[in-house]
Amino acid sequence: MKRQGLILIVDDTEMNRSMLADMLSEDYMIVEAADGEEALAILCGRHDEISLVLLDIVMPKMDGFEVLAHMNKKGWIGRIPVITISAETASTYIDHAYDLGATDYISRPFDEKTVQRRVRNTIMLYSKQKALEGMVAEQIVEKERNNFLMVEILSNIVEFRNGESGLHVLHIRTLTEIFLRKLQEISPFYTLSPTRMALIINASALHDVGKISIPEEILNKPGKLTQEEFEVMKTHSALGAQIMEDALQRHREDLIQIAYNICRWHHERWDGRGYPDGLKGDDIPIEAQVVALADVYDALTSVRVYKNAYSHETAMHMILNGECGAFNPLLLECLRQVGPTLAEELTLRSLSGVSEENIRELSSQALAGSNISNRTLTLFEQERIKYQFFASMSNEIQFEYNYQSDLLAISDWGAKKLGLNTLIQRPQSSQELAQVFSREDLRDFQRRLLAATPENPIASNSYCLNVMGRKRWYKAVYRPLWEGDETCNIVGVIGKFVDDHEEQMRLEHLKRMAEQDSLTKLNNHESAGRQIRQALTDKDKRYAIMLFDLDNFKEANDRYGHMFGDQVLKHAAELLRKNVRESDIAARVGGDEFLLFMAYTGDIESLIRRIFTSFHVKFQSFFIEVSIGIALVPENGSDYETLFHAADQALYAAKKNGKNRYCFYDDSMRDLLSVLSPTDC
Repeated sequence: MKRQGLILIVDDTEMNRSMLADMLSEDYMIVEAADGEEALAILCGRHDEISLVLLDIVMPKMDGFEVLAHMNKKGWIGRIPVITISAETASTYIDHAYDLGATDYISRPFDEKTVQRRVRNTIMLYSKQKALEGMVAEQIVEKERNNFLMVEILSNIVEFRNGESGLHVLHIRTLTEIFLRKLQEISPFYTLSPTRMALIINASALHDVGKISIPEEILNKPGKLTQEEFEVMKTHSALGAQIMEDALQRHREDLIQIAYNICRWHHERWDGRGYPDGLKGDDIPIEAQVVALADVYDALTSVRVYKNAYSHETAMHMILNGECGAFNPLLLECLRQVGPTLAEELTLRSLSGVSEENIRELSSQALAGSNISNRTLTLFEQERIKYQFFASMSNEIQFEYNYQSDLLAISDWGAKKLGLNTLIQRPQSSQELAQVFSREDLRDFQRRLLAATPENPIASNSYCLNVMGRKRWYKAVYRPLWEGDETCNIVGVIGKFVDDHEEQMRLEHLKRMAEQDSLTKLNNHESAGRQIRQALTDKDKRYAIMLFDLDNFKEANDRYGHMFGDQVLKHAAELLRKNVRESDIAARVGGDEFLLFMAYTGDIESLIRRIFTSFHVKFQSFFIEVSIGIALVPENGSDYETLFHAADQALYAAKKNGKNRYCFYDDSMRDLLSVLSPTDC
């Protein structure tokens, strides 16, 4: 019988753990911990696997309440149910466990049926809850994706028909987001929730949807409009609002209401001289005010059929000088503050939004049957080029295969990396492709592809590719594209290959960076503590932990400046590095304090004296001297926290006795740190 899930049993009494394991091991996999610290260590490494925790309350080292507190801090309590177990039946114990997130409570002595039933019910309840949360999250994501997609399709159609830049809609969205976020920073008068901001940003793409009803000869007139033509053009605000109003009668959606406000009033002005209603000041909804400013900036800095693009500097001057109408003074302040980086940010963020192939394809289909101009076809080609450029920045070998044409397309960067053409006809019989992939890998690739389903569409595996004469491991991630929902009719494949070695090297580099002190390149305190705790599990060795403090370091900062102080710290770290073996652990604890942890066999004092003497050097015009506190294992404890505290007390004793010396911890120093006066600190 297949066992369902992994249960962690935490109890300091082996008999209790054994009894619970006997009751549950037939249906579940079991892992045990004898105290709270051991339980947290298991949770750190396996929290994604554990289905339930059976947790004793009264334990040495760390009790069950502390374990629950740590689980709350780490965010595990919402995903891993906890049933507390104890002989204590006082309501204060039970209530406190519930307050900390426990799901249920079982008292000792154990009743087998009760234990099995509560464990089964709790796991089932959490499983159903997770499934429900997943379904709701998927529905929300899908709804938002569809909303975004349909807004993009409609707005792209309008822009292509209008002859404006294919990036205009994306620019409006980006500018709207930039202005809204800056407005939240500088003013308390327009407080918007993250949800409201997201709706405004999405709806901004529909600001000119009313232009779909404006005659093309007016929309694309290269010269100045006549007064009559301009009056027709101005009607696009009311026409767009009417489209949204019709939709509101069928769907009471916040997105449509916001889109209505933007469509109707994004040409209103702060002084009341806009159109169509002549609204003034904050009578204009804030979403329409923000989109109005975004629309004017992008119109000025973009090419139009009737004008060339102005520079960013010229556009800023024209808007702030009132040449484009009056705007909310707070929004103008937003523009001033984001102005220095606005053009660059707009360019960079625009690249990430133009790779939605489905949006462009659906836009093309919607335009099918109409007279598509050469200009529109050119815009589509520009979109394709920009997509290829963005793909080249990802350092992934991206590919797309079309069954109907039997054509494999590889991204420019990927093709160059593999030494292949970007387009390969009949890839299954291609000799050049066979030089990169082995037959076995291609067969495995195809087998995994055919095994994919709509429920599990993603296939992946690692393959050894022959890249320009060198064997390299790559991870492939790919999925089939079906015609409709039919799983038997694959019409194409999309996917990518990622260099396993380069990815591993990148991750290892990031890991090293996270474990290093940025200034000295020694271990940081957290990394050192983790390594020392691991070393202390070997009970057969003797260890010493030393805390170093640079004497008179404040003088170096005060007399020569903090940059010089940093150089002193780097030099001290280098001195420490020269005195360590590969198995020793050296770290910067913080400020001018360093740590050294080492195993020893002989006379530890002669070793420490040599290290202490090596620090008495002159660095430029500053004399480096140190005080050192030393704690030994097993004399001064066997866990890291106890040892560190003992070494810290010994360091304080060395500083108090005149500095420039080292001290071994003894019991006379036990209360030194706890009795420090404010002046001592």
